[in-house]
Amino acid sequence: MRYLLILFLCLTTAHSYSQVSIETQDSTANKTPTKVKGTLVSSTTNLPLSEANIVNINQVVGTATNDEGVFEIRAKVNDTLHLSYIGYKSIKVRVTNDWLKFGDTEIQMTELALALEEVTVKQLELTGYLVVDMKQVPETSNNRYRISGLPGQGYEAGKPNIATKVLGAIFNPADFLYNMFGRKPNEMHKLKKMKEDDEIRNQLAKRFDREMLLVLLQVTKYDLDEIVNQCNYSKDFINTANDLQILDAISECFEEYKVINRSKDRNKKKD
Repeated sequence: MRYLLILFLCLTTAHSYSQVSIETQDSTANKTPTKVKGTLVSSTTNLPLSEANIVNINQVVGTATNDEGVFEIRAKVNDTLHLSYIGYKSIKVRVTNDWLKFGDTEIQMTELALALEEVTVKQLELTGYLVVDMKQVPETSNNRYRISGLPGQGYEAGKPNIATKVLGAIFNPADFLYNMFGRKPNEMHKLKKMKEDDEIRNQLAKRFDREMLLVLLQVTKYDLDEIVNQCNYSKDFINTANDLQILDAISECFEEYKVINRSKDRNKKKD
């Protein structure tokens, strides 16, 4: 009987200890910060960099530094932050336990030495005769246009023809568009999150370098341009659109792709 009592006391103690341990772990987990804070400064001047762009690649959220170079963004351990600023080399920083635990961290960014290439500007020699001068104005091949954020479909004046290209890609396994969308479904699904984040949209609207899009979608510059081209957008649009317009163009094309791909799968099942 004495042995049974001892065994019972041991089991009760062990159970109580495990419960306390679990509660402690849960309490610690609940206290783990869900945001990281940092300060961006120039490695040359050690001055803060305001309005620098910060994007959490994993969470697909963005923010910008304030006048003191300080930023705060939602993140968890092992998330990767992409930091960029005009005239400075972009960097990627991994979120660590120590960063989450101890708070503000100073991050230095290195200035780029930029050399402008020689540019030739061709002036229009106007004669004063409207009929003659109008012939000198270069024509563009844009056939669609839409200002991002406003209702309406298409980007270049005229009737959109994205579905035609996407349809051809679906039924031609060798087509670039089919291979790209099929090979990177997870990255392409980030498009919706990118469009929903106001800060990312604001950042993309001011950019023309495609850098943030390349980082978030994990594609090359060639692949990005080719996706838009295969979606039936003109070269003029590709060359002049800001990054937000490119994002919306790819998103629209990808939505068409998914619809047609689902229809194709249903037809296969019926057969």
